[in-house]
Amino acid sequence: MNKAYLLIGGNLGNRKKQLKRAAKQIEKACGKIILSSHFYETEAWGKTDQPAFYNQAIAITTQLPALQLLDTLLNIESGMGRHRAEKFGPRIIDIDILLFNEENIHYPGLDVPHPELPNRRFALEPLNEIAPDIIHPQLKKTISRLLKECPDGLKVQKLEN
Repeated sequence: MNKAYLLIGGNLGNRKKQLKRAAKQIEKACGKIILSSHFYETEAWGKTDQPAFYNQAIAITTQLPALQLLDTLLNIESGMGRHRAEKFGPRIIDIDILLFNEENIHYPGLDVPHPELPNRRFALEPLNEIAPDIIHPQLKKTISRLLKECPDGLKVQKLEN
């Protein structure tokens, strides 16, 4: 059994409803959700002239290998109406694999741990809520340590679910 940490997010439509819908789809198609963070509202990163995002970290157990998990997540995104028209642009849903077991994975289209994880407060804050002591397999630092060292100054606000 594999354990994966995912980040789900979006900034179009009813953001909270979309995250809940994505979580249900993930549990149906990928595996059991064993941990989930609160929702976090985050300023847009990369392309700032768009609505704020809601983000949530979840941990799942899955029998899927990493590449099959990625394909399944991309199908969930597509089924929810995700269109990849603009890099860092607005989106109804985005699902990223942050960590997969303690593995370092490098395939075309998939790098795990997510290469930008240490630089993105919007991913570290919710991940730290559910997995503060998990060790980043490349940097050999805990998620809580990476959060303390994160250079990203964007505002990330924890919301009540």
